[in-house]
Amino acid sequence: MKQSNLTDHGNPKNVVAAIAIALLSALFFASTFVFNSAASNEGGYWAWIAALRYLITLPIMLLIMPFFGGARPVWQAILLHPKQWLLWSTIGFVVFYLCLSFAAASGPSWLIAGTFQVTIVAGMLCAPFLYSDKRAKIPKWPLAAGSLVLGGVLMMQFSHADGKLELEGLIAMAVVILGAFAFPLGNRGLLLHLEKTGSELNATQRVFGMTLASQPMWLAVAVFSFAHAGVPSGDQVLLAGGVAIFAGIIATILFFKATGLVRNNPSALAATEAMQATEVVFATIGGVLWVGEMLPSAQSLCGMAVVITGLILFSLLARRATGIQASPAATSA
Repeated sequence: MKQSNLTDHGNPKNVVAAIAIALLSALFFASTFVFNSAASNEGGYWAWIAALRYLITLPIMLLIMPFFGGARPVWQAILLHPKQWLLWSTIGFVVFYLCLSFAAASGPSWLIAGTFQVTIVAGMLCAPFLYSDKRAKIPKWPLAAGSLVLGGVLMMQFSHADGKLELEGLIAMAVVILGAFAFPLGNRGLLLHLEKTGSELNATQRVFGMTLASQPMWLAVAVFSFAHAGVPSGDQVLLAGGVAIFAGIIATILFFKATGLVRNNPSALAATEAMQATEVVFATIGGVLWVGEMLPSAQSLCGMAVVITGLILFSLLARRATGIQASPAATSA
């Protein structure tokens, strides 16, 4: 039975589907950077920005769970292994989003989104510490393609900072990089835990479970936020609600669905995670049109082009790793 699952997750059709779903999730994830930037511009406290997203996400998910496998299996899984759920939820949701919220005031949406693309190689670099089978090996060519994407990210960063980074910018970059490692680590860690325990939860149930398991931490963050900044404004709550729906629910479910399809294929999993790099493009468009941010410079646009090139290489490598032959039409596209 396990062998059947391994084969299914390496199915070429699953790889194509996973990459397509991950690309769609990136579109919704980009709202995180745009909404957070808007909330920061409104004077919203960074910790409230983070806590409100997940406090609002939980009741919404409770309403939709009857249509996506139900909440009962999730409750049972958490009660059986509360420490593991708390660990991976804290890493994958709490650490991840506190970092992004803290950095929201350090630059435009596209800059934060660009820095977050360190997540492209973060998942691969975490693999040796998580797995004890063939997945522990870091795939060299996907890592090279991911490094190319990071080169594009650095071009954008240095362009924004006029070729230099001051202490504030370095701190913000370090915080975003920490979040970029936390998100795939939490996701992969929970997938591995479910695999070891034989738990079968779909993507929606996993997102609901991590949201539920992380609530004690979010309540603590809310208390901290109230003590430092008082009650959040109505506009901040509305923006957090937008992030909760678009990023916390839609984007995260899509992303978890995509990674779940190829979780046993290291190259395909890396390529699927790499699709998040398109958030840079989506965040740029959203930041300019909605928040009124300045357009990126020519050097920053070149950096985005390098990011897209790296994504194409990632996709081709994943296709080759699963035996898919790229057609001339696909290559020219």
